Amino acid sequence: MPRLFGDRIMLREYQKDDLPYMRMWVNNPDVVVNLSDIFLYPHSVKETEQFLQSMLEGSSEMKGFVIADKATEEYIGQIDLVKTDWKNRLVTMGIVIGNPGLQGKGYGAEAIMLLQDFVFNRMNMNKLELNVHDFNQKAYRCYVKCGFVEEGRIRQRYFVNGRYTDTIVMGILKAEYEKRQQQSLGR
Repeated sequence: MPRLFGDRIMLREYQKDDLPYMRMWVNNPDVVVNLSDIFLYPHSVKETEQFLQSMLEGSSEMKGFVIADKATEEYIGQIDLVKTDWKNRLVTMGIVIGNPGLQGKGYGAEAIMLLQDFVFNRMNMNKLELNVHDFNQKAYRCYVKCGFVEEGRIRQRYFVNGRYTDTIVMGILKAEYEKRQQQSLGR
């Protein structure tokens, strides 16, 4: 995949040097609480290395990008196409800003907007979707800002921090993305 450039960030390929940055968040409870149950147990260095190697080799069904500082190419997080359904033109995405100190600074929104352009204008997909825990209101607001709409809830899907939580299913259609693009250009 080509590199994609925004104002402050780039979406680039995974690199071996990303391992220490990934290790900083894969066992951080403040970060992984917002992710899926694959982070229920501590991740070993070997598990992280295996994931990174699968991305480097292209052997994973999942494809994705590292969110990196545009000037330094330093790892900020990652945004991945977790599942691609070519027949129905649908992609499911996942995103993480690994350093809690970099969360809430707009890097995620910028990455999502770059990914939307890629998904709709390069891959010719019709829909981009994601899932978010109901308690992750910062992420929810970011997704709404990026044009995602709530499509439904899977009630009490996950047990997190002593309670059952809903999973919110959100999506944006290509037509909705194009309309937002036209509005931002003043058409």
